Amino acid sequence: MDTLTDDTEGCYFNRSVKFFYESSGKNISDHWRKRDYTIVSLGMAVCFVVIFSNILVIAAIIKNRRFHFPIYYLLGNLALADLFSGVSYLNMMFHTGPWTIKLSKHQWFVRQALIDTSLTASVLNLLAVAVERHQTIFNMQLHSEMSARRIFVVIVFIWLVAIIMGLVPTMGWHCLCDLENCSTMAPMYSRKYLVFWALLNLLTFSIMVAIYTHIFVYVRRKSKQMAPHTSQMRHRETVMSLMKTVSLILGCFVLCWTPGLVVLLLDGLGCERCQVLRIEKYCLVLAECNSFVNPIIYSLRDKDMRTTFLEILCCGSRQNRNHSSSAVHFNTMDQEKSQSAELMPRSNGTPHASDSTVS
Repeated sequence: MDTLTDDTEGCYFNRSVKFFYESSGKNISDHWRKRDYTIVSLGMAVCFVVIFSNILVIAAIIKNRRFHFPIYYLLGNLALADLFSGVSYLNMMFHTGPWTIKLSKHQWFVRQALIDTSLTASVLNLLAVAVERHQTIFNMQLHSEMSARRIFVVIVFIWLVAIIMGLVPTMGWHCLCDLENCSTMAPMYSRKYLVFWALLNLLTFSIMVAIYTHIFVYVRRKSKQMAPHTSQMRHRETVMSLMKTVSLILGCFVLCWTPGLVVLLLDGLGCERCQVLRIEKYCLVLAECNSFVNPIIYSLRDKDMRTTFLEILCCGSRQNRNHSSSAVHFNTMDQEKSQSAELMPRSNGTPHASDSTVS
């Protein structure tokens, strides 16, 4: 239990959460204001939509065998990260406003660690999707041939790193012994940690954008070679459709999270004129909105995903389904191999329809 006595000289391990908020200049009202009610109500509504929509995505990927490919396993894990984000933000909504000063330091660190973990998991998932797309498209495939076991290892690694990153402040990178360097937005976090975390995520965003730019340039160049071949153009359109879907997911993520990360960076750098406290809550809500954008993108871009959503929502009732090739994937891996084999170039760089292997 927090007390008002110093643990050791220069450290404040036994001080209350309220003490750190007052020291950083982030004063919390002890009564509910209209602004607090508005933010909490909006935040909780968003959280429930996020939780429901991402459960729907995960259920659709499990239900429909056409989604049993590495790219969809990674997108399913992204949905799991978004689901975790919804739960984390819902937890925050019940521990914010006047409720914040009633938290112990341990509860406060857990609240923040959940948010950090969810963001890190989402970023790493998007990076894994970018790498997977780069590998498969440059090998003239639609889906990776990675085994389910390897994908499972990648997913476990993503969550291990995300959890560790979320626990870093709790494990020591805080300001309990360096009060002058406490953040304003997160009063028990070190400003140096905020700078590190914001720059790391912004750098990762830049890397992913560079990867997708490289892919689009490559596909565009190859499309000129495929122009005379109908089957090859159909494959290119299939690849581009899936590329546009994952690119939309990345683009929305960057747009929703960049404002919050920039505000964190400014706070970490000690920008006194930036008035970060005036916009931090709105940046937080914007970031959380990203977690229900992905199911909307799936519904608009993928006919099979949309149909599966309807089947689940209609309690498994049969819908009129078009069994022709989907706009974003092949029916089977064998069909993918047979069609992608047509795209393999000869030694002189021109497409050769009779090649039968995929490198």
